[in-house]
Amino acid sequence: MLLHDIAHCRAGDKGDTSTLSLFPLRDEDYDLLVREVTAERVRAHLGVRGEVLRWELPNLRALQFTCHRALDGGVTTSLALDTHGKTLGSRLLAMPVHR
Repeated sequence: MLLHDIAHCRAGDKGDTSTLSLFPLRDEDYDLLVREVTAERVRAHLGVRGEVLRWELPNLRALQFTCHRALDGGVTTSLALDTHGKTLGSRLLAMPVHR
């Protein structure tokens, strides 16, 4: 199964850092997200060059990822098509997870 089957994601950016907020569609899938969606897996899946930090927000049933050096320099210096990294959320949702 892919992550988009059980979750949705929002993306934000500041400079060369992208933030990804991941929410389960059903509260009972939060523990599965905690188990399956680690910072190491996110970094490898997205090909982020810098550090990826994961923040657990159990009261919101959400995970947030801070992805450093993820935007090829950021909006003002990057020649990438998606300088804000909005597609990183969709790419994250394509990650395989196991129930």
